[in-house]
Amino acid sequence: MTALPCAPVDLSAEAAALLMPLHLRVDAAGLICGAGPTFGRLVEPDPVLGRPLFDVVEIRRPGGVADLPALAAQAGQRLHLALRRDPQVPLRGLAVPLSCGGFLLNLGFGLGLVEAVRRHALTDRDFAVTDLAVELLYLVEAKTAVVAELADLNRRLREAKTAAEEQALTDTLTGVRNLRALGLVFDRLVAEGRAFGLIRVDLDYFKQVNDTLGHAAGDRVLRHVAEALRASTRGGDTVARVGGDEFVILCPDLTDAGRLMTVARRILARLSQGVDYEGQPCRISASLGLALSVDHDRATMERMLADADAALYAAKHAGRGRVALAHPDRAADAGLDVTVEGTGTAG
Repeated sequence: MTALPCAPVDLSAEAAALLMPLHLRVDAAGLICGAGPTFGRLVEPDPVLGRPLFDVVEIRRPGGVADLPALAAQAGQRLHLALRRDPQVPLRGLAVPLSCGGFLLNLGFGLGLVEAVRRHALTDRDFAVTDLAVELLYLVEAKTAVVAELADLNRRLREAKTAAEEQALTDTLTGVRNLRALGLVFDRLVAEGRAFGLIRVDLDYFKQVNDTLGHAAGDRVLRHVAEALRASTRGGDTVARVGGDEFVILCPDLTDAGRLMTVARRILARLSQGVDYEGQPCRISASLGLALSVDHDRATMERMLADADAALYAAKHAGRGRVALAHPDRAADAGLDVTVEGTGTAG
């Protein structure tokens, strides 16, 4: 870059402070003999008056400027500087010779403006009235506010989307999964090649509860059943309400008929305890049908539910309050004597 014509200037300290709040005045010996108020903010509480210029600042570009003769050779050229005590804030500057010897360095922050304001708590009073830095700061603040608002809006939209998706997959009465969610979990397990057990639950005597105590009592029973099913299964199992008083449970990686029967017995025991509604006992039990995905070359929800349905109706015909396996040979494989078991509580 060609140097600008740079004749010596004469400017009082007061005028320099007003016109150039971020400046340094250097005498002929290379000592700082004056500084603008903003520069003082950058180095406070350390005094700079009387200190050698190059002990306070480092001229990074052009390279090799480390004394007054080298600085004189760059008079009128753009300089890139940094404070030695805070090199994270870059400075730009221009040096012009003074009529009395020495130099006047007018400095600015350039792209380091925002960081300098943050690190040193600068305000509009620290800039010349003609400096566009304050307007730039306003723009930065406005942009920051807009970006923050957009980020918050995006977060709320994501949360609303998640809540809507969750609501679409949840049975509103009981809080367990619905039929749509059951289908999604089923398809995922098949796609992942994971075997699983399926338990179909149908309540016995539920119609009598609705007919004698009303639908509010029936709703109370359904919520109680949902809680009992969740309490009787593992955290990774899926409990879904698929009809009025019908529930289905998917048990990933549970393919042993004996273990699946143990879960079913636990469910029967919980449900046999019944539930009260406004002081009135609601007598219920359940019939359960069990099916295993390993009984199919490629399990589909339609076939699995059909297997579980067949077992469930076998349990009902055996006297209700019972559990049945879909395939009789599974009982022998599991070391069970029967394919239909009950709690003895149904009447």
